[in-house]
Amino acid sequence: MTQSTTTRIDDRALSRLTDRIKFDVEAGDYDGAVIAIAHKGEIVAHEAIGYAERDTGRRAHTDDIFRILSLTKAFTNTLVYQAIELGLLSMTTKVVDVIPEFRSKDRFLNKRKDRISVTDLITHRSALPPTPEPVEYERLGSLEATIEAICSMDAIGDPGHTVDYSPAFNHALLGEMVRRVHGNSLSFGELLQRDVFEPLGMTNTALGAPKAWADRLVPLKARFEATGWLSAADIEILNTVLDEKAEMPWVGAVSSAGDVLRFAEMLRRGGELNGVRLIAPAILERATKNHTGTLINNWWIPMAQRRNWDVMPANLGLGFFIRGEGMHPSILGTLTSPGTFGNYGAGSTLYWVDPARELSLVCLTSGVMEESANIERFQRLSDMTVSTVVNDSVYPDMK
Repeated sequence: MTQSTTTRIDDRALSRLTDRIKFDVEAGDYDGAVIAIAHKGEIVAHEAIGYAERDTGRRAHTDDIFRILSLTKAFTNTLVYQAIELGLLSMTTKVVDVIPEFRSKDRFLNKRKDRISVTDLITHRSALPPTPEPVEYERLGSLEATIEAICSMDAIGDPGHTVDYSPAFNHALLGEMVRRVHGNSLSFGELLQRDVFEPLGMTNTALGAPKAWADRLVPLKARFEATGWLSAADIEILNTVLDEKAEMPWVGAVSSAGDVLRFAEMLRRGGELNGVRLIAPAILERATKNHTGTLINNWWIPMAQRRNWDVMPANLGLGFFIRGEGMHPSILGTLTSPGTFGNYGAGSTLYWVDPARELSLVCLTSGVMEESANIERFQRLSDMTVSTVVNDSVYPDMK
């Protein structure tokens, strides 16, 4: 006898998820959240909880616009995938082939920089300095100034061999490479608008923070002491840096939970949404596999040491964090399927897709948390989200 595979969402479990977020907000762990969950293409939750800005008493709303930080990288990756499909780039394209000034003026230093490829950048194995500030913050919104500064720096290790998460360098270079292979006629933000946001109907998403959306923008407010690598000032300065003209392919996008869910659902459906295909299935199939093997992410070592954690495997695809096997701290949870993939932004934003369960989660929060606390928070919420999916034939009393 074949067991039914009919699944549905347990409303009581879904209520426990939102209750947990309310509890965290009331405890002051963070200020608020907007969550959006889709199961088999149906939106089963879209809720605003707590505050968009606790200090002023402004409540959260489902149409709030968040500075999504490194979740921006997912949009940049999409343009890379599209450029590969168009034959403009490949995963083995060297940076110097598109940005020749990236080559060091000292030929003796080129034995490392000349080797850095798209794959090295997108899997964070470029061996470039892991700083979030290639230039001073006053100029960080200028992609041109950022690229000029990066080109003047040398690799600090051997490309392709170690994983050091890059807050800025890798995706600044990827963004500039995409812009140049498209002919330099459009800015990076214009490319995103034309090739990603408009086709997906992401009307509440932009690179940079449009002035017209000022009343819906959620400010970045750090809710942690200076215990880690990033300080509260490093986070909150982005409220100023991320203005309407900022071109930052690594942290510069703003978006709503509804729009990020549209993006996630496009990925879950193999690169297509509502009849519009953005990414070839073959590219996504390759991109959502683990390409870093058992390597650890050096970025996480100090945090793991502070918390007495075993250092987690990097589990990076071609632009995605992958759940993978094993039991270890993970923003993607411990109960999601091994093939679950997604992206996140420092201490505040997350989306993932669990293809085995046909489940997508978006959680955008106000009140930026310290990174290890953020991992624990998103791990807990991810596990609670997966726990909402039940099989009617196994739990008939829950119908």
